[in-house]
Amino acid sequence: MKFFKMVAALSVLSAAIVPARATTILVEAEGFTKTGGWVNDPQAMDVMGSPYLLAHGLGEPVADATTTFNAPKAGNYHVWVRTINWIERFKAPGAPGKFQVVVGGKTLAPTFGTEGADWHWHDGGTIALRQGANELALHDLTGFEGRCDALVFSDEANFSPPNDLKTMTPWRKTLLGVPEKPVEAGNFDIVVVGGGVAGCATAVTAARLGLKAALIQDRPVLGGNSSSEIQVWIQGKRRQPPYPILGEIVDELYSNPKSSPGKPELFGDDKKLKVVTAEPNVSLFLNERAFAVEMTAGKIVSVTSRNTMTSREQIYRGRQFVDCTGDGTIGYLAGADFEFNKERHMGTSNMWMPVDTGKAVSFLKEPWMVDMSKRSYPIHLDQLGKWNWESGFDKDTIADVEMIRDHNLRSMYSVWAAIKNDKKLHPNHKIGWAAYVSGKRESRRLLGDYYLTGDDVTKRNLFPDSCVSCTWDIDVHYPEPKQASEAPGQEFMSIAKFGKYLGGPYPIPYRCFYSRNIPNLFMAGRDISVDGIALGPVRVQGTTGMMGEVVGRAASLCKKYDCTPREIYTKHLDELIAMFNQPLSKVPPPAPVVVNFKNTLLGQVGDNVALKAKVSAPEPMVAGTEKMINDGDFSTDTSKRWVGKTPPLPHLIEFTWDKPQTVGAARILTGWAHDGEVTDPISDFVLQYHDGKEWKDIPAAKVEGNENPNWLLKFAPVTSSKMRLVITATPGSISRLWEVELYAPKP
Repeated sequence: MKFFKMVAALSVLSAAIVPARATTILVEAEGFTKTGGWVNDPQAMDVMGSPYLLAHGLGEPVADATTTFNAPKAGNYHVWVRTINWIERFKAPGAPGKFQVVVGGKTLAPTFGTEGADWHWHDGGTIALRQGANELALHDLTGFEGRCDALVFSDEANFSPPNDLKTMTPWRKTLLGVPEKPVEAGNFDIVVVGGGVAGCATAVTAARLGLKAALIQDRPVLGGNSSSEIQVWIQGKRRQPPYPILGEIVDELYSNPKSSPGKPELFGDDKKLKVVTAEPNVSLFLNERAFAVEMTAGKIVSVTSRNTMTSREQIYRGRQFVDCTGDGTIGYLAGADFEFNKERHMGTSNMWMPVDTGKAVSFLKEPWMVDMSKRSYPIHLDQLGKWNWESGFDKDTIADVEMIRDHNLRSMYSVWAAIKNDKKLHPNHKIGWAAYVSGKRESRRLLGDYYLTGDDVTKRNLFPDSCVSCTWDIDVHYPEPKQASEAPGQEFMSIAKFGKYLGGPYPIPYRCFYSRNIPNLFMAGRDISVDGIALGPVRVQGTTGMMGEVVGRAASLCKKYDCTPREIYTKHLDELIAMFNQPLSKVPPPAPVVVNFKNTLLGQVGDNVALKAKVSAPEPMVAGTEKMINDGDFSTDTSKRWVGKTPPLPHLIEFTWDKPQTVGAARILTGWAHDGEVTDPISDFVLQYHDGKEWKDIPAAKVEGNENPNWLLKFAPVTSSKMRLVITATPGSISRLWEVELYAPKP
């Protein structure tokens, strides 16, 4: 067993006379020798006090977590189990996260996870322990997110464990034998906290420039949102003008997954780990949650972390510090100026993925699930579990992180039960994967010497310190309108609202990457100095990784000149800019990949009459881009497509001619091209023609569940001066079209 400690002591919590050698034993769940099917979840440890084990079985009970612990003497011990009935937070009936505790082969009488909307010590009754080793197991009963923080065994009369963090934290440290002073981890030129793409790129860049770097990550894997745990692919173009070197380290970390979400191995945890650990100047610290900083004369001098498996504490001393936590945690602890809109912000996603088992699989409704009979939700496989399964728009993304995640998972289970039982769809599918680690979009933003605004992005303002070139749209998320009207505050899906697309790139100034009031604090990632609108384009990981490459270079100059990040701007900006053209990677840039769509209709049809039509597309995201729908350009570049605005569906694209045209075939190029793959084509649509009185469907061209980005069809010819494409379902409610071709019959 990795993590156990017993302390025998007189109780200071009771005035009653107790045995001279009363014994209290604390066993932390995250330290079990074998966790079985349970997973270690530290997301909320700053709020509830500890990591815990989570029975994330997707509705199927997980394998037992087991360990042994030692009792110094035989006897009867009272047992407490720190847990929660997570569904009570939603005022719903039942107890989805039920589990049992088995000690020495005997199951304790209570069933745990059945009471309490808050974390607490559930009384487990009394159990006889033998002297020496005792076996202990957590036995999950449901697979529906049961959770256990710790267990206490005590033969001390009138004892009960404390639950408030102020008392419980030092009490736990005493029982676990954690030294009062943290272990020294080393003295570093740069301490990077957060092992996402931004953090990895920062540490690798700094190390290749000769800095001794510490990289601290609170998970067992690197990549953050792009890891196998969360599965957001790296987006945002790299190696853009005017500095085509920036993005080189991101490309080394990139694994090119084919879908998001997808198979976990496609997200390249091993590749990221290999790139980082290959650097002799990088000291990597996994499973370490930074929770404290030490300040001297207004500067950060150290960061302290707690191990998420052993509770051992380590201290990292350094000259420069980089906050890549996404939550702005280090800046917040240091007293950095920050902005955090708790009332209205982008939400948090826990993506998930149905898989075909090849045989019938049931999924029963439970009393604690949301009644979906009067709620809107998608049903097609290609619309389930994507980026837009998002909530927490009005919640505190830090204090409420556990509740937001639980709402996402409860919504997933509820929709899946409705699809399987009410709609009678997808009989052979089950939920094959779901993220229990949340993917956040917005949190604290640390304020720098420049505060980038949405207006800066829209106007594509240039700065003397422009560096990272951002190419993502002004992409801001809001609750899905139908869900918001049906159940305000209980939405579980989002829409993306886009600003005017300028084709990019948008420059980000270096001054957004360091704190305006903590002189040795950098930041890279979604916690940089921007407003909520500018966050939309800068937050994707290809872009945040380039931020890390800039910060790593700047940190090397801070060491060279013994100066602050601000002084790099005021005194050494030219040298920093020159470094943007000096490669640090030996890996060549990836060759551009062009997606070629084959037109199998050629030779079977006449002219493409869509080329001479007037096209109108009500409420497009981008003014004027409806002209791209029939311009004959098949390029899969994002700047060459029309994107349908949400809300609402349906999206309608109308073709009008001065005189009637006869059409007998169509080709629709639709979707999202990235790294040689095309995903997210429109799924449900119909072609219609106007007969002079009303719109009529072309029956053969009415499609549901389309997965083909290059859709082609010949049909019985129709003649009309007006035709239209009506899109009724599309992934994320966003219609992406490169071209619509309407062919006359072959002469």
